[in-house]
Amino acid sequence: MTNSSELDARILEGVADALIYSDRAGTITRWNRASTTLFGFSADEALGQNLDLIIPEHLRAAHWKGFEAALATGAMKLAGKPTLTRALHQSGRKLYIEMTFALVRDAGGAVVGSVAMARDVTERVERERAARLAQNS
Repeated sequence: MTNSSELDARILEGVADALIYSDRAGTITRWNRASTTLFGFSADEALGQNLDLIIPEHLRAAHWKGFEAALATGAMKLAGKPTLTRALHQSGRKLYIEMTFALVRDAGGAVVGSVAMARDVTERVERERAARLAQNS
């Protein structure tokens, strides 16, 4: 029989979407195999790093404003709804990703960090853009 933390680790590694957990300071403390596939950074490279590792520079101010507001209020503007955004791959290439976010609370209900699930939708977005351009030309 597998204990609960072993099972949690196997689930984390087995899901197809990137799963990233950061503490209240924005430090990455969980990074699954799918995160490595999506962003190019190994767990060793990502763990202990700030979330800016995968956030394009032009989006950082807005990200941190939302992050801080969510930590302060205990509520997220998107309330778990997927959002389309940009992210950085290790190579410097910008990706389109669809993400969902959730706050993580301790047993007493205090927010201890946040978790994000992400998937690459770059091909879909570029295909839709090409179709719109062809339609308008």
